[in-house]
Parts: sequence; C-alpha cells; structure tokens
Amino acid sequence: MASFLNVTSPPFFSSRATLSTSPPPNITAQLSQFKKGWCWKLKCMPSSGPSQETESEPPETAPSPSNSASLMSSSSVSTYNWCAGLGGVGFLETAYLTFLKLTNSDAFCPIGGGNCGDVLSSDYAVVFGVPLPLIGMISYGLVAALGLQLSGKKLPFGIDESNGRLLLLGCTTSMAAASGYFLYMLSTKFSGTSCSYCLLSAFLSFSLFFITLKDFGLEEIQKFLGLQLCIASLVIFSLNTSYATLRPASSSLANIDLEYFTTEITTPSSPFAISLARHLQSIGAKMYGAFWCSHCQEQKQIFGKEAAELLNYVECFPDGFRKGSKMIKACADAKLEGFPTWVINGQVLSGDQELSELAKVSEFKIEESNQPS
Repeated sequence: MASFLNVTSPPFFSSRATLSTSPPPNITAQLSQFKKGWCWKLKCMPSSGPSQETESEPPETAPSPSNSASLMSSSSVSTYNWCAGLGGVGFLETAYLTFLKLTNSDAFCPIGGGNCGDVLSSDYAVVFGVPLPLIGMISYGLVAALGLQLSGKKLPFGIDESNGRLLLLGCTTSMAAASGYFLYMLSTKFSGTSCSYCLLSAFLSFSLFFITLKDFGLEEIQKFLGLQLCIASLVIFSLNTSYATLRPASSSLANIDLEYFTTEITTPSSPFAISLARHLQSIGAKMYGAFWCSHCQEQKQIFGKEAAELLNYVECFPDGFRKGSKMIKACADAKLEGFPTWVINGQVLSGDQELSELAKVSEFKIEESNQPS
C-alpha cells in the first residue's frame, strides 16, 4: 500500500497544480478580448465631472413672501411721499389765492398778464358762496396730511391703512373730476384767457390721482371703479347746481370789445367851477367813471374843460372793455354800483351831480362873486 501511494500520488498532485496555474489557451484569448472591450467602453462613457459640478451649484431660490411684502411696502411709502409733497405745493398755491380772494387783491400772473385776476374775480370762483381757492386749500391740505400719516403708519381715529388708502383715492378722484370740469369751463366761458394758477392746480390734481391709482392693483381698481364714478358724478353735479344760479350775460355785452378812447370837453369852465374843482381836489374827493359812460362825459361837460382837468378822476377801465375785463383795484375797492360815482368825505353820490350839490356835500364856501349861475 505504501508503494502504491508513493507511485500514484505524484501524478495526481502534478496534474492538479497544472490546472490551477495555467488556463487553456482559448480561455486566455477570450479574457484578453473581454478586457480590451471593457476598457474601450469605459473610455467612451461620459465622465461624472459635469454632474458633480451641477450638483455643487446652489439652487435658485424664489423670493420669499417677506421680500415681496417689503418691496410693496417701500412702493407704497414712495406713493405717500409723493402725495404729501404735491399736496403741500397745492396747499401753498391755493392758500395764496384764498388770501387774494378774501382781501380782493390782484393776483400776480407770471403768464397771461391780468387774466388770472379776471378768472379769480369772476362768479365761477365761488361755489355755494364759498371761495373756490378755500375749497382747494382744504382738499390739498387733506391729501398732504393723509400722505404723511400713511407714510408714517400712524393714522388718527383708529383708521387702518386700507381705509386710509381708500380715503386718499376718494379725495384725489374728486379733485381730478373738479379740475376736469374747471378746465372745460375755462375753455368755454373764458375762451382766450390764460390762467397759470388754474393750469398748475389741474396738473397737481391729475398727478395726485394717477399716483394714487398706481398704488392700487388692477383687481382693486375694478373693485372700486363704481365708487370712483359715483364720487366724480357727485362733484360735477354739485358744481353744475352751484353755477346754474348764475345769471348769464347778455349776448350784446358778451361780444363787446372796446378800445380805450378819450372824449374832448368843449364847454368852457366858469370861475365857480374852477374854484370848486380845486376845492374837491384839495380834500381828496374822487370821481369814478368809465370812458364809455355817457353820464361821466356829461359830468365833465358841466365842469368845463379847465375845471375837469383839475378833478381827481379815476378811470375804471384804462385798458378798454371786453369780455372778461374787470375794473382796476381802486374801483373794485370802492364797491361801485354805477358810473359816475363821487366819493366825498366818505359820502357816496351816484350819478352825475349839479355843482351846487357837490359844493354842499364838500362844504365848499360859495362866495357871492363865484355863485353858480
């Protein structure tokens, strides 16, 4: 048994060792081709670099609700500041015009000459007995105050911001409607007249309206459109009602266009008329008249040529008379009711007067040699 094992064991172990270390030639060739093909596939596959870079980039983030609210808040604050600023400018302008209206003073017109005063002194400058500039001053002041309160988020009387914005929209809507109506009146009732203050006020009103409207979104505008139309209609109806009571001027007066002219005095003056004229001049007596007034010319003829030149005569229409003309300030302050008008020692005499009546009122001492004939 021992010899058998010794004889047969070497071949067995030798054959096993050969199989474990040296594969057959055909298998080796297949392995070689498989490795080459696998390497080629690896070289043709896209690298993973770009995907890693893409993953490393930070993702885009949508704006947060807090950022959007902040942008809307800053836009609203800018709108309120504009309203406060433009409202302040309008308040100053209308305050100046209110002062002129209440004191019956002439307005300084940088453009258009004296036309600003013509419009301001007309019947259309009063609404239900209230001066129109005063109404404008209150409106502009309210808009300026609302703009300041809304920008500071401090509204009085417990009003929240949404109601404050709605109140601001209502105010600017009414002002824009009124400005549009007044522009129409300016072009029809005062054709050919330029009023720089009227145009400035209209510009401010429309600017405030559109700035306020821009702060509302499209849905909000559609929601409050009916309310805006009601406010505008109420404003126009009120103005129409106020101006409907005005007495229209006759067509003959509306079409008058007279250039200033003088009338020569042909009658001679008596010594009494000259003495009376000098006396009236010394005490500051004034005669108010108009160049087209026939009774004014008759009064001068009574005095005569020499005496008439000594009178303190005030011409109320030195630039002529036409549509929209008004008396000069001195005549307006005297509150004349007709021509001629005498103001002697505070006493008012209307119409042409006899020399004896003027002498009596002025306390002129009539000498026997100078008695009127």
